[in-house]
Amino acid sequence: MNIEELFDYCQSIQGAEVTTPFDEVTIVMKVMGKMFALIPTDGDRFSISLKCDPAKAITLRDKYVCVEEAYHMNKIYWNTIYLDGDMPDDELREWIDHSVAEVIKKLPKKQQQQYFR
Repeated sequence: MNIEELFDYCQSIQGAEVTTPFDEVTIVMKVMGKMFALIPTDGDRFSISLKCDPAKAITLRDKYVCVEEAYHMNKIYWNTIYLDGDMPDDELREWIDHSVAEVIKKLPKKQQQQYFR
């Protein structure tokens, strides 16, 4: 998956919002005001950082060389996935969806219900 396809997929998520709160080259994708993905566009290697269930985060790092703890993020919950690595595109989409689900499940019940309407 290239960076444009990645960005397009993230934008297709229900309620996705594109923000640049840190600088002009770091895209932060949000749902319901909460970050589910961080996409730096100025690195040597394109990547995406995603929120992840803690147990699954470790499993994912063990399974793929292209996955590591997210730099400057809570490493218990966040992984960085390099797009030039060994993860198939379909699985990357699943992990993006998982990140969104992790964000939504942490919201108050009322906001969760609003999201799923």
